[in-house]
Amino acid sequence: MSLGAYCVICCRRIGIFTPRLRSHTPWRNIRNIIRLTGSLILGGSLFLTYEVLALKKSVTLDTQVVEREKMKSYIYVHTVPADKAESHDSFSTVDIEDHDCTVWLLLRKSGEDDKASRLQAVQELSEAHHWHDYQYRIIAQACDSRTLIGLARSKQSDCRFFLPPPPLPSLKEDSSTEEELRHLLASLPQTELDECLQYFTSLALSESSQSLAAQKGGLWCFGGNGLPYAESFGEVPSATVEMFCLEAIVKHSEIPSHCDHIEAGGGLQLLQRLYQLHKDCPKVQRNVMRIIGNMALHEHLHPAIVRSGWVSLMAEALKSYHIMEASHAARTLANLDRETVREKYQDGVYVLHPQCRTSQPIKADVLFIHGLMGAAFKTWRQHDSERVVMENDVVDENRYTTCWPQTWLAKDCPALRIISVEYDTSLSDWRARCPMERKSIAFRSNELLSKLRAAGVGDRPVIWISHSMGGLLVKKMLLEASRKPELSAIINNTRGMIFYSVPHHGSRLAEYSVNIRYLLFPSLEVKELSKDSPALKTLQDDFVEFAKDKNFQVLNFVETQPTFIGSMIKLHIVPVESADLGIGDLIPVDVNHLDICKPKTKDAFLYQRTLQFICETLARDLKN
Repeated sequence: MSLGAYCVICCRRIGIFTPRLRSHTPWRNIRNIIRLTGSLILGGSLFLTYEVLALKKSVTLDTQVVEREKMKSYIYVHTVPADKAESHDSFSTVDIEDHDCTVWLLLRKSGEDDKASRLQAVQELSEAHHWHDYQYRIIAQACDSRTLIGLARSKQSDCRFFLPPPPLPSLKEDSSTEEELRHLLASLPQTELDECLQYFTSLALSESSQSLAAQKGGLWCFGGNGLPYAESFGEVPSATVEMFCLEAIVKHSEIPSHCDHIEAGGGLQLLQRLYQLHKDCPKVQRNVMRIIGNMALHEHLHPAIVRSGWVSLMAEALKSYHIMEASHAARTLANLDRETVREKYQDGVYVLHPQCRTSQPIKADVLFIHGLMGAAFKTWRQHDSERVVMENDVVDENRYTTCWPQTWLAKDCPALRIISVEYDTSLSDWRARCPMERKSIAFRSNELLSKLRAAGVGDRPVIWISHSMGGLLVKKMLLEASRKPELSAIINNTRGMIFYSVPHHGSRLAEYSVNIRYLLFPSLEVKELSKDSPALKTLQDDFVEFAKDKNFQVLNFVETQPTFIGSMIKLHIVPVESADLGIGDLIPVDVNHLDICKPKTKDAFLYQRTLQFICETLARDLKN
């Protein structure tokens, strides 16, 4: 403004000058013009110089701020040689802000030699919910696998602790996920397999081969009978064909050496692709998690499982509202967590509580064993009434529970470890998942006994809870354990058992083996339930004598209503006289065989009497 005012004054002075002598007028005007021009040039130069200096000052960056921002994005570690990796001080000395000190101190503490310090660090990390995103990324990038698994098994951990899985390798040209899965199955060893595994493998390979041929036109090229087959097969979803391969790989993953072949063949990445492609297919996802859980039983495979990103996926699944998805994830993470878990959970053994790390001391075990056509989760759901629960439904557990041992019993008795066991059963050989698999009660009891011992059953006081044929398995397992010195801990720590409609003296179900739809060829399990079965009578007599000698506490429930078997048979499966073990109370309940283990509400007599029995039988153990 001052420059403008000066220019105006100069102009006015030129304008008011009156010529005195005509001869001097041109020179005076020239001097005035030069004076004005010089003033303008000088003022403009000063103005431009000022603006340039001001602009330079405004865009000058504080290098200290830049360095601090770099620290928030990158992890600084020493690049020490492998032979000098024994040094515990692995982080470089850097200037960090006060609010970042906690992050780095906890990160360093989580890698210390002292186990108690490591566990404390993981617990404090899991309780951090007020950090910035970059602080969670620091932990995610710099923590070791032991800390990562601990965070995944911590109930309150922030999801930002877990990096997304690494990018999956591209499929080969002209290949598909189904074809890659078939190649993986075909690459696994095919020798020294039991009949059932051979059946699943051959079925999967033949079905997938026919499917691929149909997709690629192999069955169309020759016309004839191949054409209608190809048309019909095209209507089958690809997930159905993939399910055959997955079920076969599940069986292979139960063999330790085959797990190595699955990992070497890129199975971890391929299974992850399937897991992400079939988010709307719970059966595919559960089979994938079964395989990963079986592979996690072998510690030398843990680094490969962690590197492939499965810990992040399991951490997410563990927080699922769906009991089956969360339980499969809990089993896998427990098998990976060698820091706090000594036990190993084999296929079919699921911990319902506690599924996460907890400071609550566990003082006793309660085991749930289902019966014919049952399952580890659906058998123990709340009474359905007229409610139909779909597999993908999110259920309000305050109104309805899909697994009352996890929802009700865990809250009423938090000091219990609650385990549910799953095994395949069938009413008819026509409905068997593996036609070659004809397993007797004795065979299944030995198989389950081995799995339960690996899960640490017998290290604490135990109560066995069973439904239908599951009760016969419990009796057989305890008798078998009593004959083996290495399993004596199971007998010594067994406190009691609850039987829900267990056919101690046989079932009428076997009498209806002539029914065309269901029992034209009754399975071995059903045959063993017949009233005139010598094996069943021997089992009953031996167990009663054994239970009296050990002074086991026993509670028996029995149905009083008939049960519909399909739409053609209405049958009282276990009558009162068959459910009477001869030891303990026998309580009739006005329900059918399927609902005898499904309380209507938490306040229902069926659940409250069960809870009372558990609390009274374990009273001394829970107080210690």
